[in-house]
Amino acid sequence: MSLVDVNERAALLPEAWRSQVLGRVGTAAVKVLRMDGRELEAEAHGTAEVLFVAEGSLELLVDGEESTLRAGELCVVPAGAWHAVRAGSRGTLLIVEVPEEG
Repeated sequence: MSLVDVNERAALLPEAWRSQVLGRVGTAAVKVLRMDGRELEAEAHGTAEVLFVAEGSLELLVDGEESTLRAGELCVVPAGAWHAVRAGSRGTLLIVEVPEEG
């Protein structure tokens, strides 16, 4: 068994918005990153991903719908959905995703 303090790991990352893989479950990667308030451009992936806010809040735009996720909340972003991070997102974010082939 491996215990990880995700908030501590995020705080130790050298750069915000650069994720680090904490582990794998099957083919899915569990990643952590630190949000620093900057907005990020929209992107879409060929596979779904889970975004879980461990600390702080995530200002999210998914296919034109705005949401604010707070600590303890998650969002499943469907495959192919355009999503962007709006300004003001701060804290620790966990991402669970299956890497795209290719």
